[in-house]
Amino acid sequence: MIMGHIDPMGRLLINAGILLVVIGLVIVLGERFGIRLGRLPGDIRIEGRRGGFYFPIVTCLLISGVLSLIAWLFNRR
Repeated sequence: MIMGHIDPMGRLLINAGILLVVIGLVIVLGERFGIRLGRLPGDIRIEGRRGGFYFPIVTCLLISGVLSLIAWLFNRR
């Protein structure tokens, strides 16, 4: 590796690490402000005596919208 040159795989790993840290901070700060991903109004929860079913549809839609917006912003060039 030459000084100032980063291998594409190394760059990918660094970016993935930064993204994971940002996601973690958003989740932790969201909990403090009352936004609990996975427990939003509209998420489907059915519980019975022998088990339950849980599908966080509103959380999935919210995450999909945010990721689509981010992808659109990066591909606008």
